[in-house]
Amino acid sequence: MLFDNFSATYYNVHMDRVILHCDMNGFFASVELLSHPELKDKPMAVSGDPESRHGIILAKNEIAKRYGIVTAETIWQAKKKCPELQLVRPHHDAYKEYSHKINQIYQQYTDMVEPFSIDESWLDVTGSQKLFGTGREIADTIRARVRTELGLTLSAGVSYNKIFAKMGSEYKKPDATTEITRENYRELLWGMPAGELFFVGWATAEKLNKVGIQTIGDLALADPAALEKLLGKQGPLLHSYANGEDTSPVCLYEQRGKIKSVGNGSTFRRNLTSRDDILTAVTALSDTVASRLRKYQLKAFGIKVDIRDPSFKTISRQKQLIRPTNLTSDIRSAAMEIIATSWTIGLPIRMITVTGINLTDEDTGEQLSLFDIPAEGLAKNESIERTMDSIRQKFGSDAIGFGQVIDNDIGIDI
Repeated sequence: MLFDNFSATYYNVHMDRVILHCDMNGFFASVELLSHPELKDKPMAVSGDPESRHGIILAKNEIAKRYGIVTAETIWQAKKKCPELQLVRPHHDAYKEYSHKINQIYQQYTDMVEPFSIDESWLDVTGSQKLFGTGREIADTIRARVRTELGLTLSAGVSYNKIFAKMGSEYKKPDATTEITRENYRELLWGMPAGELFFVGWATAEKLNKVGIQTIGDLALADPAALEKLLGKQGPLLHSYANGEDTSPVCLYEQRGKIKSVGNGSTFRRNLTSRDDILTAVTALSDTVASRLRKYQLKAFGIKVDIRDPSFKTISRQKQLIRPTNLTSDIRSAAMEIIATSWTIGLPIRMITVTGINLTDEDTGEQLSLFDIPAEGLAKNESIERTMDSIRQKFGSDAIGFGQVIDNDIGIDI
């Protein structure tokens, strides 16, 4: 390998890192257009069920975007805006194949490549500059290669931390490079709405707006103690992000396969005793676990549930699955089955943790629901959940959730 982990050891505490965030432009739609060149100059979208008025828009090209078409709206809403909109079905296998090819290009410039989703990755190129030029030059080279070799475009952000690199890739689209530095980040970012800061969802933005924090600059200048009182531990973290103080590292690409389990747990505002309360909690936890598994391009062959009562007595039970999964419905079903067979409903529960175990690569094995759902219905479930992933990446983790969880009183977020 050209780098031999060189990029991980090149810089020290006295030097800023150089981090890229590469975000494919309209990825699903762009990949589909490679097979449908006749639609290149027409408004076009990828939808879960083109024959249904109630199908959901998963992605759209730049022309469709000009009509105001947005991800996650129904087909009939999109057609009202643009009657001539052309629709095609999604092909997730093709998206995975192109994602792999894109990340192979990234790895020719650094071994520190951390995919954030199927169409986004961070690259730490600090130690690559002597070979390939500045961060901006590397970003521009990668954009040109992806355009020439794969027929796709991406936008890149260049910065000294991951948060600002991500925001740089969003700053100008399509097919552009934006550099956010210690010298210009206030000018570029502080005037933007607070909700535009990475990791600020719409619910958090509403809370901030209600106390007069309208912009990222307002957030950066706010009192961290007051933010903690308003938002909990997330408050000071967002304050540090707004001030450019993110120090999280970019992981080595090879570390993706070292994840042993993916879980999420919560201690509740009150004890859970009814099945409906338990289902609400398990739905939210399973949704997070499934979303993280898809982010890491993994599936779980098993589900583990930990239950703790008010006296801190804890039990741990697990179940093996017939096929690996990364869908919320499957994880929730397995978790509820574990609880039904190992816990007496009515006894108080203070904490639940749901964990996906025995992980395997997403491409291994066939996705099979625990219920006997036809392949067509299963594909629809997967498309819906991947659409939710996309919405959360763009608008925050609290932008969309399951109805079972919304406005609950047990202290668990959507």
